[in-house]
Amino acid sequence: MKKLKRILFVCLLFTLAFAVYVEIINRNAVHMTYRQKVLKAVYPAWMWFTRLTGKNSGKLANKDKLPPVSFYSLKAVLNNGDTLDFESLKGKKVLLVNTASDCGYTQQYEDLQQLYIEQGNTLLVIAFPANDFKEQEKGTDAEIADFCKKNYGVSFPLVQKSVVIRSAGQHPVFQWLTDPAKNGWNSKQPAWNFSKYLVNEKGVLTHYFDPSLSPTGEAVQQALRENKK
Repeated sequence: MKKLKRILFVCLLFTLAFAVYVEIINRNAVHMTYRQKVLKAVYPAWMWFTRLTGKNSGKLANKDKLPPVSFYSLKAVLNNGDTLDFESLKGKKVLLVNTASDCGYTQQYEDLQQLYIEQGNTLLVIAFPANDFKEQEKGTDAEIADFCKKNYGVSFPLVQKSVVIRSAGQHPVFQWLTDPAKNGWNSKQPAWNFSKYLVNEKGVLTHYFDPSLSPTGEAVQQALRENKK
């Protein structure tokens, strides 16, 4: 009985300590649910675990396949209702990412913003919020924009909430990204939220990265350096 009480006491102390840790990590959070706060707090441990197990850690690269359908023929309606014509993206690298607010990878919004700032005028990050994986993006476009700006300082474009997996309603941009008849080589769909597709300055899809490969990690950084050659 005494052993059981000690175990319960230790569990209680651990729970209280973790709750305090969560609140410290999220002291500047705005309109975050407790689930979102917990996910943000455990993100470093989650990324360590995925690297250790190899979960969602794959990447694909393209050497010489040119797109049969021009990347610059695409368009996307942004969160604010404006239309982004991809014709205006010529000469820039573009990182396209399907995102969600209630995911273990949501902290990558901060990494994407850091990458966007560091790369200056050479890289545009475009986020495609989607509710396709375990319904982890239930918010409205306005709620998503507010969440991203206030909690992660996001200033790169957010597209209106979209469907990114293969289906009748799949966004045309993700149709292009996942159809070899359009992009020239890749059929890989997003493995989960925060899958990443890199297009170079000439409109060629060069890389796909699984969610566990951080936007600021070596795999993405190496791909960006390769694209400079």
